[in-house]
Amino acid sequence: MAQEIVTLECTEAKALGKPPSRYMTTRNKKSPRTPNRLEKKKYNPFLGRRTLHRETK
Repeated sequence: MAQEIVTLECTEAKALGKPPSRYMTTRNKKSPRTPNRLEKKKYNPFLGRRTLHRETK
C-alpha cells in the first residue's frame, strides 16, 4: 500500500505559548480507517507530559 510521511505537531503547546514538539511518522494514504487528520498521544518534552499531537499539512 502507499505510505506517506506526515508530521505530527503538539496542539497544547501552541495554546500555552511554548515551542511545539514535532514527530515524523507514516500513514497509509488509502486506508478507510484514517480519512481525517491523524491524531496520536505523544510525549512533549517542553511540557513534560503526554499530549495530543495532530497531523499538519
